[in-house]
Amino acid sequence: MNVEGEYVLSNSSLLSVDAVTVQFGGLKALSDVHLTVNPGEVVGLIGPNGAGKTTLFNVLSGIVKPTSGHLTLNGSSSDWLQPHDLVDHQISRTLQGVGLFGDLTVLENVMIGAEMHAKAGLLRSFFGADRKSEAALRERAQIALENTYCADIANRRADSLPYPITKRVAIARALVSAPKLLMLDEPAGGLGPQDIEWMKGMIRNIRGTTSVLIVEHHMDVVMSVCDRIYVLNFGELIAEGTPAEVRENPAVIAAYLGSHTGHE
Repeated sequence: MNVEGEYVLSNSSLLSVDAVTVQFGGLKALSDVHLTVNPGEVVGLIGPNGAGKTTLFNVLSGIVKPTSGHLTLNGSSSDWLQPHDLVDHQISRTLQGVGLFGDLTVLENVMIGAEMHAKAGLLRSFFGADRKSEAALRERAQIALENTYCADIANRRADSLPYPITKRVAIARALVSAPKLLMLDEPAGGLGPQDIEWMKGMIRNIRGTTSVLIVEHHMDVVMSVCDRIYVLNFGELIAEGTPAEVRENPAVIAAYLGSHTGHE
């Protein structure tokens, strides 16, 4: 149910969770939380530090198993996912830290994402086990880099790149598998205004083919790209709705937006 007690599960939802509770010993990190992402939607998840955003994000990506709750994928009830299950369900995620392999090139980093999607065995093509497969993965990775304006740095080592560019490469690696759902964990963190504008444009551009779930502290990003927003505070869902509805919600203003400056 929603915060007013009227939650209805959409049979057409791409991903939906209901009644999610996560308890770590005596600490209840999430309490009876729900969230739905529909095809072609950009959904935001916001809240103060410690609100439970990362915990919910980790539940959805299989890192944390909830104490209780229900998961629905493509309108059908599902067991809770493990991290290695994400590719089977065409879900990709990025990390707060970009998580690139510094001693590999940009292209090789993105090829890893392509190879995971192809289930060819992580890093297999780098050791020459299947040259035809390697060529296909290389082409797929190159296209992803072109789409994130990183094609000209394909042969540079990842550890030689400035931080904003590593963010783009990490997104290319997530998008190379053509996911139905892309989960972005604070993609604007550490970026300047120009790179943030690029990030917002990229999210708008992919929404036609890829749904997006974004955890973000930069309110200008969330308010400008999201169709709907969920707001957590102390592990509980205190509001949900369009950006306009959330912006005017008294509970959200009191808990978060009233003293928020747009980034942390």
